[in-house]
Amino acid sequence: MAQILNNPARSLLLLLTMLVSVLVCTGCSNPQPLVDGKLPVEISGKTFQLEIVADDATRTKGLGDRRELAPGEGMLFSFPDSRIRTFVMRDCYIDIDIIFLDSYGNIVAMHQMKVEEPKRPDETQSQYEDRLKKYPSRFNAQYAIELAGGTLNQLDLAVDDRIDLNTGYLESVTK
Repeated sequence: MAQILNNPARSLLLLLTMLVSVLVCTGCSNPQPLVDGKLPVEISGKTFQLEIVADDATRTKGLGDRRELAPGEGMLFSFPDSRIRTFVMRDCYIDIDIIFLDSYGNIVAMHQMKVEEPKRPDETQSQYEDRLKKYPSRFNAQYAIELAGGTLNQLDLAVDDRIDLNTGYLESVTK
């Protein structure tokens, strides 16, 4: 090694090799693919801007308390594991379409979820939760996409269709 470092040309070559190695390894990390804080996802030939929902608090809240959802926007729920999921329309004021996907992005179920009667003053939270209609994934799902109500009618989708997701990025931000 001492002989290599004594030769200026070899020292420069070694230094450049190390620098290139560092740059290549740095480029291997998943860049953040968000645009204005949203992940662009193509569904049936249309691009949707989806908010990432990747922790328990935001998954529970979802689109609750929202009064509108712009066309072409929605939410992408990412879970740390793949299992049967059930969603409800908790505190929702707009109809929502939902697409459940397995860990590979294959559609396992779809539902058109309708607005429910809000929680009544004489109702406990438990009573309210119990009366909400349940929308199951039917099979193991790791992801769910919520879109504005009526969007599924405009898309040519079927169970077993695949939606390409940046699963590497989603896994890196999911808690």
